[in-house]
Amino acid sequence: MIEARNISKSFGDVKAVSSVSCSIGRGEIFGVVGPDGAGKSTLLRMFSTILRGDGGSIAVDGEAVGEKGGRIKERIAYMPQRFGLYEDLTVEENIFFFGRLFAVPKKTIEKEIQRLYEFSRLGPFKDRLAGNLSGGMKQKLGLACCLVHRPEVLLLDEPTNGVDPVSRREFWKILYGLLADGVTIVVSTAYLDEAERCNRIAFMYGGQFIALGTPREIKEGIRKKFLEIRVDNGMLAEMELRKHVEYRGAILTGTTLTLFVDSVTLAGRDIRRILGKRGLRVLSIAEKVPTLEDCFVHIVAGES
Repeated sequence: MIEARNISKSFGDVKAVSSVSCSIGRGEIFGVVGPDGAGKSTLLRMFSTILRGDGGSIAVDGEAVGEKGGRIKERIAYMPQRFGLYEDLTVEENIFFFGRLFAVPKKTIEKEIQRLYEFSRLGPFKDRLAGNLSGGMKQKLGLACCLVHRPEVLLLDEPTNGVDPVSRREFWKILYGLLADGVTIVVSTAYLDEAERCNRIAFMYGGQFIALGTPREIKEGIRKKFLEIRVDNGMLAEMELRKHVEYRGAILTGTTLTLFVDSVTLAGRDIRRILGKRGLRVLSIAEKVPTLEDCFVHIVAGES
């Protein structure tokens, strides 16, 4: 549905997006995952035709963005990171307003609005001013406004940022429901647990994709073993291990150290020896399945 080839975008000396390529299939959730400043928002704005790139090409369903931007815009909905609706209008007024912007007939909006209320649960609040909604409800309203013209591509820029966990879960339920209608969804997020919910993801760092594939493929693509080490003094153990080149990736979480190694047996023996010399007791060493967050930190460390 979306084909991007070597697209780039700079703002002065800052290269926000650098030679990014990807192919996003129809009816999938594609996640762009990375920290603040990675280039996620710029990338989505380029997909939405709001920003024109400095190089490369983007096509939506085979149509080049630069050539037929007007027609393509009608098939795309873009939801920015910041709440961009009119806070002095009610929920229903906002939906009608955005529907009319896309030239949707009033009678069609009246039919669509019931469907939008069903999945968003905003019906009881249709007469409430948008400015008086909670963060989660504002995001649902933003999504409802995006969907009033039935787009084929939905671009969401960190839609659950600052939203409570319950609302985040409800929001993702809505997205899964849209897949049944064949909508293609591209979502940017800094939450690695949300990345697990996507069909495919791209790790973005420094304006580039540093890894791309399904969550499982990315985990399996790291050809190292993931160790979880419990010690009696985590802070001292982390400091001691980081003195050794092969263990500089050790990360302390609570009382547990984690790191990627080449061999579980050899690393375990070596770590016990290193920590033992400092009088630190190793309670256990076990191989675990890494999370996407573990993988992302490991890959970024290799890029830095």
